[in-house]
Amino acid sequence: MSDRRLQVFHTVARLLSFTKAADSLHMTQPAVTFQVRQLEEQFNTRLFDRTHNRISLTEAGRRVFDFSGRIFDLYAEMENAIKDMTGDVSGILMIGASTTIAEYMLPALLGDFKKKYPDVNVQLKVSNSDGIVHMVENNVIDLGVVESPVMNKNLVVEVCRVDQLVAVVSPSHHLAERGVVGIKDLLEYPYICREEGSGTREVIAEYMNGLGIAPGQVHLSMELGSPESIKGAVEAGMGVSIVSLATIQKELKLGTLVKLNLEPALERPFSFVHQKQKFRHRAMDELLEFARNYCKSHPDVV
Repeated sequence: MSDRRLQVFHTVARLLSFTKAADSLHMTQPAVTFQVRQLEEQFNTRLFDRTHNRISLTEAGRRVFDFSGRIFDLYAEMENAIKDMTGDVSGILMIGASTTIAEYMLPALLGDFKKKYPDVNVQLKVSNSDGIVHMVENNVIDLGVVESPVMNKNLVVEVCRVDQLVAVVSPSHHLAERGVVGIKDLLEYPYICREEGSGTREVIAEYMNGLGIAPGQVHLSMELGSPESIKGAVEAGMGVSIVSLATIQKELKLGTLVKLNLEPALERPFSFVHQKQKFRHRAMDELLEFARNYCKSHPDVV
């Protein structure tokens, strides 16, 4: 790979933080500082101004940042050209996914991808949708898969598939025989939802708002951090919730949960999100194409 010092500098300059750069590069902060100082010694000038616990690029730093970005683009172009000639698909891919997608969609997709491309090392980070978009913005991950709209217009967003959300209750619940329920009837009961920043929570909040349901009208009983914990709480009769239909297939077969279709229906997109790099590693392009085909051939899987 290109000069390690330049890589470290470029990451610090992009994030404007030695701490964040160290996390992104899986290095210690002193090691990051040492690499940047070596580069400054090579150029015999400061690349960062450090004041009041904040850093900014000097004029020389801005020039180096601009050239380093062009160098890495050119390097990626060269690497892809050689891999196209040799047919090689290898390297490390950092993937991020929101909780629902990571638990119910990606294991099968990435398992099949690994069988086809055994030399690609795929590493997965799990967070809520806001966290995944933030990782993409800061180049911590190469590709994110999220379950809520992405507002950053500087990112590439591509819908993978449409997911259906349904209400769930315990088999002994008063609504269990209804089959279909309106949101106002559902919210007469204690409601269990995901944590702040969850894509699922954001989509449901927009749905309620569109139907004239104010936050104060929701009898919120619990906020939980995963689909599994929500299903467990509903099974225990602690309240009702709204979840992805594909996350409750096992519970429906076992009879431990009852689904109620919402009226009107609630759907959301699952989307790929990534930076607009001119040149990407070939492994990234292969994963994107593989995921697109997987979504088309498995329309009923999350």
